[in-house]
Amino acid sequence: MGIHIGVDLGGTNVRTGIVQEDGTVEQLIQEKTEVENGVDRTLEKMIDMIERTAGGRTIATIGIGAPGPLDPHRGVILDPPNLPGWEEVALVERMEAHFGVDVQLDNDANAAALAEAKFGAGRDYTSVFYITVSTGVGGGLVIDGRVFSGAQGYAGEIGNMILQPNGYQYSNLNKGSLESYASGTAIGKRAEELYGIEGGAERVFELVKEGKEEAQHIVEEAVDFLAMAIANLTHTINPEVFVLGGGVMNAGDLIWVPLEERVKEYLFPGLIPEIKLKRAELDGHAGVIGAALLPLQKK
Repeated sequence: MGIHIGVDLGGTNVRTGIVQEDGTVEQLIQEKTEVENGVDRTLEKMIDMIERTAGGRTIATIGIGAPGPLDPHRGVILDPPNLPGWEEVALVERMEAHFGVDVQLDNDANAAALAEAKFGAGRDYTSVFYITVSTGVGGGLVIDGRVFSGAQGYAGEIGNMILQPNGYQYSNLNKGSLESYASGTAIGKRAEELYGIEGGAERVFELVKEGKEEAQHIVEEAVDFLAMAIANLTHTINPEVFVLGGGVMNAGDLIWVPLEERVKEYLFPGLIPEIKLKRAELDGHAGVIGAALLPLQKK
């Protein structure tokens, strides 16, 4: 039969592991991506890590979750900000040429969405929209056990959703985008620019606990934009459940309590009792688990 390997390729770290049928991760290896050393060096590292993970066992499939933008249909990484120098890298082709097995590539948020839909907080639902709120904001839609990637593979890129026309902007995202207001990066930047609060999102949450009104304003703003995005997605897709993960969501009730109430203010009345928001359960291993599931999705 062979083993199924998941690869979580990030701008900082690469993680590889064997994923069992019950979602258990074995032989997990993590090393620095070292993007500064070039594409070829990172690919050599990935190959070596996969081979060490397998430990001589037969590999059946390999799945890779990576930062976007990428084209999952062609298996090509396009030009992700988190992987500088990775322009039109035919990752699947190169990995299949080396290992001779089926290799599948998708956005890391889609991979995490698949993991949560199969083994995490979305396992009891047929339609799951996963949202990660961390350094950036990403999303992934899973329907009947399969990621919906869209025509060009950009489905779920909710971080670039415009919620405030001509609003705040950072990096190459749209002005007034969700990520520009609700991500951990945005929370830290807004706090520093508006109120001189340094220390990033983590410091902002500390100050909220201390009762600082300026910090509370920043968090309320982020929650409001996230609630608007969830309401927009509900009215457009109407998934059975939203699963939310990522570092910002680890702030706990500082985010969850106001978010659950705020979302209802933007919904059709008939949807208010039906909306379901759940906390991600697999944050630590979601990337590797979901990556391994990519070649195994329901056909």
